[in-house]
Amino acid sequence: MDTKQQNFANHARWDPPFHFFILPVLLISVIAVAVHFLRHLDFEHPWLIVHNAWLLIVAIALMLAVLKSRIYPLRVQDRVIRLEERLRLASVLQEPLRSRIGEIAETQLLGLRFAPDAELPALVKRALDEKLSRKDIKQAIVNWRPDNYRI
Repeated sequence: MDTKQQNFANHARWDPPFHFFILPVLLISVIAVAVHFLRHLDFEHPWLIVHNAWLLIVAIALMLAVLKSRIYPLRVQDRVIRLEERLRLASVLQEPLRSRIGEIAETQLLGLRFAPDAELPALVKRALDEKLSRKDIKQAIVNWRPDNYRI
């Protein structure tokens, strides 16, 4: 868990092995295989074209598999956050805001998770009335409520 005080400026999560090693290696590999494929188009040896094309397809598939394996847990995390925030809103908000919880967009819920309970009612009202984006909501938060357990 990160112990640094979280705020709007530093809340983005980077996974150095994934973002700075795995993705660049895969991207460079796809580019290198594509260049190899294009430079070695030998129409006298069609089997070589098929072989090189297959290597390119496998490189692209590997990159897509890695990206998808990262996206799936992020989507599950967003669903859990949506559920957690709806439960929190139901316990924190008073009527008439409580009856408007269903109007809050998923992206707004993802932004509201950083708002402390004290700021939540006013921020929910603004989010609904002004159609605030996730970024606008995060920027409007005065006392950041960290989310240190996200992926």
